[in-house]
Amino acid sequence: MASALFSLYLKLLVLYSPFFVLSCFIGLSRGYTVKERKRLAWKVALGVLIASVLLYLFGKYIFTLFGITIDAFRIGAGSVLFISALGMAQGKPAIQTDNVQQDVTIVPLTIPLTVGPGTIGALLLMGASQPEWSDKAVAVLGIALASLTVGIVLYLSNQFERLLGDQGLQIVSRLMGLFVCALAAQIIFTGVKNYLAL
Repeated sequence: MASALFSLYLKLLVLYSPFFVLSCFIGLSRGYTVKERKRLAWKVALGVLIASVLLYLFGKYIFTLFGITIDAFRIGAGSVLFISALGMAQGKPAIQTDNVQQDVTIVPLTIPLTVGPGTIGALLLMGASQPEWSDKAVAVLGIALASLTVGIVLYLSNQFERLLGDQGLQIVSRLMGLFVCALAAQIIFTGVKNYLAL
């Protein structure tokens, strides 16, 4: 159980890409006090947790409702995740920081930056392919731990900003993009293999 939890936790961390989110978080919270940044970090972590658990638990109903097979959805979700990750790996900006006066907790920090289209697809797939409640309990715990890690990374944003600087954050972001590309390719290949019954 511990190895399954750790494996799931690592996959979720790759999907959430906390250092990519951190670079966006720093850009969106310029002018915030340290206290305001820390409060915003925990609000984002809570938003990620709630959105992820709901997607995970109710994913199978979406497949039933629309009549989509899991493998077809794997191919589609993997493709979307790959496109998102490609932009991340190339260092393309995910947000425009001008005229950001509204609360940025849910949009864009929680959705679509942390829980983007590819992550949504992966969570729906996980929920639909794990019918046992013991598996679901492990997955929810993994989601909670990964969300907490995102919160901690954002909570320490001032320290990371000083330690890594803009260049360091870009390098880490691009590395995370490569890992997400690999994960997306794995999802697509699994979908194609199962769909073609190879």
